[in-house]
Amino acid sequence: MEIKWLKTFIIAASYENFRQASEDLFLTQPAVSKHIQRLQQELGDELFEKKGKYIVLTEAGRFFLPHAQKMVRAYEEGVGNFRLWKQGYNRKLTISAAPQIAASVLPSLIKQFVERYPHIEVTVNITNSFQVGKDISDRRSDIGLTRMLPGQADVSYELIHKEKAVLVAPFSAGARTEQELLSSYRLLTNNHPVYWEDLLLQIKACYPHIQLLPVTQVEITKRFIEEGLGVSYLPFSMVKKEVENQTLSVISQQKITPPSSHTYIVTKGETEEIKQFKHFAAETLTETS
Repeated sequence: MEIKWLKTFIIAASYENFRQASEDLFLTQPAVSKHIQRLQQELGDELFEKKGKYIVLTEAGRFFLPHAQKMVRAYEEGVGNFRLWKQGYNRKLTISAAPQIAASVLPSLIKQFVERYPHIEVTVNITNSFQVGKDISDRRSDIGLTRMLPGQADVSYELIHKEKAVLVAPFSAGARTEQELLSSYRLLTNNHPVYWEDLLLQIKACYPHIQLLPVTQVEITKRFIEEGLGVSYLPFSMVKKEVENQTLSVISQQKITPPSSHTYIVTKGETEEIKQFKHFAAETLTETS
């Protein structure tokens, strides 16, 4: 099915006259008739019927007309966007980001990126860490930002940021020690996709009577800590604002060696936009470490 057949059909339907359609399209009348015949053969049905000196749409023609219009609009929009893209305008970048990143470094990163590259349209999809690699593998997104290594064999990844997790307590806890906090507060776990299994082994060896409360979302974890419901180990970038606002506090380590949190950028292929974002993200996150 060719676009020129669809365009001829739409114009002919608007005039219900092949002669006027031929004049509008700068085609001969036999060429218009040929386009309609080819389209009808493709669809397996008649689109027009003669009524005296005129032609009118058949039931099939009336049904197909809005679909033909939609296809032509999509084609013209796609060609237009492609031409703009070749000229350096309206370039697009879709990013899949894990919630831990979306709640910490991502807003500032995106703000600075679009200020530097205003011609790139950025779309962000927030998804769980396990899904980020699949989004890239299936080409639903161009770039993935995740705290865990992707499991897909057909994607590439790079470590672009590394930071220590810190013990976070309510600001009202004051100057209490690690031992005091882990002995009197519940430990809020499972809010990071990677480090909790090994961290819990270490904590239980030092504080065997620790009480646990799994909370899988970072933002909920922080609100629970602010309300005095527990303490947790979180990457500092996730709590920096709350520490500055004095709603949360960071407690110095004693027996526990805090884990590291890694940020990976996941890609499949290398467009100019992807290269620009990778370089920018690595540069920006290094500066804020």
